[in-house]
Amino acid sequence: QVQLVESGGGLVQPGGSLRLSCVASGIIFSINSMGWYRQAPGKERELVAAISSGGSTNYLDSVKGRFTISRDNAKNTVYLQMDDLKPEDTADYYCATDTTPWSLRPRGDNWGQGTHVTVSS
Repeated sequence: QVQLVESGGGLVQPGGSLRLSCVASGIIFSINSMGWYRQAPGKERELVAAISSGGSTNYLDSVKGRFTISRDNAKNTVYLQMDDLKPEDTADYYCATDTTPWSLRPRGDNWGQGTHVTVSS
């Protein structure tokens, strides 16, 4: 049984930082590409960042230079370090897997339950 568990969301002031974590089980983590998606109220889900099994990365233009995706295969965990957060980053954040190791747009073979991020003063 595949399980993805996100954590690390919360309320932060503009300019602040958060680190999201997603722990995976039930998959061979090291050969999966991983992604972080977000969905804000009334908006479509969008890919925020992705990392291939080899460590290549892809970012949404609006988060480049502020967010960093990384992975620790020994811990079956993918991280999203979010710095200089803006109110428009407020959303539910989800991690997703893709069994295509080189994918930089994970299709979401599996999804976590999400963690909420609110950026507000």
